[in-house]
Amino acid sequence: MAAGKAEAGALLGKGHLAMTIDQGADTSRYQGLVALDGGTLEDAAHEYFLRSEQIPTRVRLAVAEELRAGNGGARHHWRAGGIMLQFLPKSPERARVADLHPGDAPEGMELAAAPEDDAWVQGRALLETVEDVELIDPDVSSERLVYRLFHEPGVRVFKTAPVLAECSCSRENVEAMLKSFSQEDRDHMVEDGRISVTCEFCSANYVFAPADVGAKAD
Repeated sequence: MAAGKAEAGALLGKGHLAMTIDQGADTSRYQGLVALDGGTLEDAAHEYFLRSEQIPTRVRLAVAEELRAGNGGARHHWRAGGIMLQFLPKSPERARVADLHPGDAPEGMELAAAPEDDAWVQGRALLETVEDVELIDPDVSSERLVYRLFHEPGVRVFKTAPVLAECSCSRENVEAMLKSFSQEDRDHMVEDGRISVTCEFCSANYVFAPADVGAKAD
């Protein structure tokens, strides 16, 4: 480890990564938990798809500082980029993955291995050629990068969908949730003359006066 630098796993530390999947109002939101044990975010994502989705998946992520010349001097900001490859053949048998280790198998026992499909092996090998600079270069579009990697088997581009940092929580929803509790529970939530609720997904904080939700002040 170079002086003054830390490995990604050391920066993340120990704990769990919660991955929440929300596909819209007509579907149920579900969440998967992945242990952080010193690996990278790529490692955590691979572990999630292996144990939760069980879909052959590879993820590449990159982040770096960017300096660009501007009228007022060099402009400094961070850029991040990523690409995810999944194997979703029409025949589900082709995407079969090896069984997870049961944890209590006798020592020396060989577990059954599922052969990998040639198309998946090829796609994974191509993805592993991606360099960090390709993921964060503002002059390399997503379409150009995908075509650069997979032009031989063929590429089809769909309409883009914007990526937004947002959460479905709102003050109105939190207030309705608080009012659904019993009178006793609401009274116990009051601290220092107020009720404070922090969203576990986006860390937004909502503060209510006890009277707003029918609770009694201290």
